[in-house]
Amino acid sequence: MADRKRRLSVDLTPLRTSRDFRLVFVSGAVTSLGSFISYVTIPYQVAKLTDDPLMVGLIGVCELAPILIMAFVGGALADYLDRRLLVRGSEAALAVICGLLLINALSAEPHLWLLYVCAFLTAAVAGLQQPAMGAMLPRLVRSDELPAAMALQSLSRQFSQLIGPSLAGILIATLDLAWVYTFDLLTFAVSLVCLTLVKAVPPPPAADRPSLRSVATGLKYATSRPELLGTYLVDINAMFFGMPSALYPFLADRLGGPQVLGLLYAAPAVGSLVATVGSGWTQRVHRHGLMVIIAAALWGVGIIGVGLSDMLWLTLFCLAFAGAADMVSGLFRMIIWNQTIPDHLRGRLAGIEMLSYTTGPLLGQLRSGLMARTSLGVGGSIWVGGVLCVAGSLALAAALPKFVRYDGENGVALKEAADAAWAAAAESRAAG
Repeated sequence: MADRKRRLSVDLTPLRTSRDFRLVFVSGAVTSLGSFISYVTIPYQVAKLTDDPLMVGLIGVCELAPILIMAFVGGALADYLDRRLLVRGSEAALAVICGLLLINALSAEPHLWLLYVCAFLTAAVAGLQQPAMGAMLPRLVRSDELPAAMALQSLSRQFSQLIGPSLAGILIATLDLAWVYTFDLLTFAVSLVCLTLVKAVPPPPAADRPSLRSVATGLKYATSRPELLGTYLVDINAMFFGMPSALYPFLADRLGGPQVLGLLYAAPAVGSLVATVGSGWTQRVHRHGLMVIIAAALWGVGIIGVGLSDMLWLTLFCLAFAGAADMVSGLFRMIIWNQTIPDHLRGRLAGIEMLSYTTGPLLGQLRSGLMARTSLGVGGSIWVGGVLCVAGSLALAAALPKFVRYDGENGVALKEAADAAWAAAAESRAAG
């Protein structure tokens, strides 16, 4: 029985063995809490100013444009500069943007256009930060600790996603919106202190200078690996068709009002949290690609239930189910990325990964907002998207047989061979 509990529970080893991972873990937990509060508040503020689901969906368009460019820039910089400095500098910039949201909320007549500008700037800075953060993680822990470290980071994010939106709903219903942004701003201060204490994470030897050629090298490598290409396409499909978060403010009006809005945003985190706490089993599964496909299809099943439900408890259950499936997909995608990609390409590939897990949700918000304005309405937009998500997952499984057959036991060896080849080439260039 004790052995079974160990297999199912989260492995805390990285927190015990790595000081820098502990600091990054705390930083991420605190800043994510505040960011999820603002994540709920901005769409709510736009919805109240416009009463138009499409205008809420346009937030995703504002975020998509800079990410499409800055993710490549951030990835190239993460392979050339100190990754810790990139993360810390980006965190400071995000704090400044949060300050702008606070000032706007304090004004007598908040500006709608400024909300879109802040969404644009936040996405641009995140495009610089996330590739560096993703590339930094494998340097903070041993390779055999990566699955546990990723599960812990996911657990931290799920707690934030669970508590943040719920707290946002309470604050929105009882206080002025300025207090919401104030709380977020305070979390950035704590995060910056933690990141300052992290030791430097310099780039690998003979790192490629940021250039279009270096970006093209990363893209070529990503498309040459079927297991990587599969993770990108499956997630984009699932999120494009099955991400209805732009409709949550309108769904909340139908199910109970602003006080349940935070519950809708938090419900997927409940499922994700359950999946993460019981993630010990993932270390014994090696058919990573197959698991990503199955989990993505199950996400779509949960979203179908959300669209068809007219009861709050059932809607929350379906969202939690979808969140658990998404977490399983995310864990196996991160294992594939972090255990197989060589260090000298890690930043650029992290930028491509960011595109895969951000473009889908952002475009999905626009898709759901547009469909909600048709005769389908809010509920129809959601369940039809879920059906298309399941269909797309099955189609990709048929189109990507190598991804479905991918065996993760070969992944670490692939990374080690690529790292050794890069080191040998660097020594040869230095000697020449």
